[in-house]
Amino acid sequence: MNSVMRKDNILKLLKESETPISGADLAEKLGVSRQIIVQDIALIRAEGSQIIATSKGYMYPKYLKNAIHKTIAVKHSSEMMGEELYIIVDYGGKVLDITVEHPVYGEIKANLMLSTKEDIDTFVEEFAKSKAEPLSVVTNGVHLHTIEVPSNKIYELIKLALKEKGFLLED
Repeated sequence: MNSVMRKDNILKLLKESETPISGADLAEKLGVSRQIIVQDIALIRAEGSQIIATSKGYMYPKYLKNAIHKTIAVKHSSEMMGEELYIIVDYGGKVLDITVEHPVYGEIKANLMLSTKEDIDTFVEEFAKSKAEPLSVVTNGVHLHTIEVPSNKIYELIKLALKEKGFLLED
């Protein structure tokens, strides 16, 4: 299989999948090394496809038809991360990413793609196992999330719930 066919197959597999696919799984399916997959993904992105790299693998974004993307500013301790994320998904939102403002690097963004409590449980467990610190430690808990919501009403309910818990960052 040549590189053009392989890139087409990668894109097809990602578009058809409902969950992220790891580089190792793609490599196995296509009979190449993981490094070849990493290079192919870079080339596919350079050609304009919006492939997202998550902690669980690569995925092609599937946005809800007529969904609304909003950015919210929040602040809380690392221990409250799960509770904040639960609020968003409990109201039907999807947490697409996190952004922090690093004093040297500037904006740092990481894709999250969290839409269920199970996603959040796995995410929080990975932090606990790895003993890694969340990006928000750089900014004393202040961070942004891009969220996907089905309506402005849902967005307002999420903001209200975050405000009631003291998570919403306001003027």
